[in-house]
Amino acid sequence: MLEKALVGGKRYWTWVFFLLAVVGIGFITYLQQFKLGLGITGLSRDVSWGLYIGQFTFLVGVAASAVMLVIPYYLHDFKKFGKIVILGEFLAVSAVTMCILFIFVDMGQPMRIMNVVLHPTPNSIMFWDSVVLGGYLTLNIIIGWATLHADKKGTKPASWVKPLIYLSIPWAVSIHTVTAFLYAGLPGRHFWLSAIMAARFLASAFAGGPALLIILALIVRKFTKFDPGREPIQAIGKIVTYAMIANVFFLLLEVFTAVYSSIPGHTHPFKYLYLGLEGHAKLVPLMWTSSILAIVSLVLLIFPSIRRNESMLALACIALFVSLWIDKGFGLIIGGFVPNMFEKVTEYWPTLPETIITISVWAVGFLVLTILYKVAVSVREETAGIELEH
Repeated sequence: MLEKALVGGKRYWTWVFFLLAVVGIGFITYLQQFKLGLGITGLSRDVSWGLYIGQFTFLVGVAASAVMLVIPYYLHDFKKFGKIVILGEFLAVSAVTMCILFIFVDMGQPMRIMNVVLHPTPNSIMFWDSVVLGGYLTLNIIIGWATLHADKKGTKPASWVKPLIYLSIPWAVSIHTVTAFLYAGLPGRHFWLSAIMAARFLASAFAGGPALLIILALIVRKFTKFDPGREPIQAIGKIVTYAMIANVFFLLLEVFTAVYSSIPGHTHPFKYLYLGLEGHAKLVPLMWTSSILAIVSLVLLIFPSIRRNESMLALACIALFVSLWIDKGFGLIIGGFVPNMFEKVTEYWPTLPETIITISVWAVGFLVLTILYKVAVSVREETAGIELEH
């Protein structure tokens, strides 16, 4: 089936070569980082995780969101998701690929990542994170490819696929829960020291990932002959709405606990992010932008009459996705380091090389996604009108 990715029009190849060019620029920049080390980034002794780990954290959620299609379709026989579930599974493959690459570039010296494999330490959360991420990537590649191959032949998937699908459901939850434990298990970082960190991660994942999937489904419909269907898109829109409400509610719980308790370790990160601290306010405009976009997206999503309009739904999903990207992909990580454990403020901002490498990793993800979607859409176009049953 992979040969279908080698056939496309002028627009398809322009997009592919554009992504390859971005990846090439990023790779050259990465060689500079490989030679000089992480000193070319904005990271420091006080802020040792930045844009790279923020993107990793955000994209783990995007990957986990595939389960919001898998559960209704495979466990509850919600057939309306039949056309679109493969898009969710391939989105997960693309997102996990980017997660692994962001860990790779964040390590500074890439050979260090082999320590996880050569010297496994089961008492380390990072060890389990690598296990669940690798496992989830493998599961989604096998499941997605096997079900698509069966669809191409007009048959049911092999019987061994079903257990893997059921296994992928708790596995999807585990990848984001384990990632949350990377933060929630650090007693010196009060901003992350929260029992509901994993719940916050899952709520934001089930909002951001499906929101991106809606945008992608609408793009696929516009530029190909494959129509994922209006009803599945609207159903996912409801999932996004409820998940975003839960995400905002959990954030307000954290704000209340910090403000009402007045414990400095808990209040100072919030003050730094939203009001500025000791004259340092680099992230304040960004965090308020995130908050405003979150409110706008909720207003557009909560009212069914607005949500049913696909143009407004797309606008809401874009606003929501950008809002969560700022909040979870940047603010959450930096807020855990600023101020530091000695209540000193050391601000962080990504450098140009760091930003270029980050964009190139996203380009790799979109390239993988483009190829997988090209294959999936080609098969779907061939099987148009045939009732698919898994």
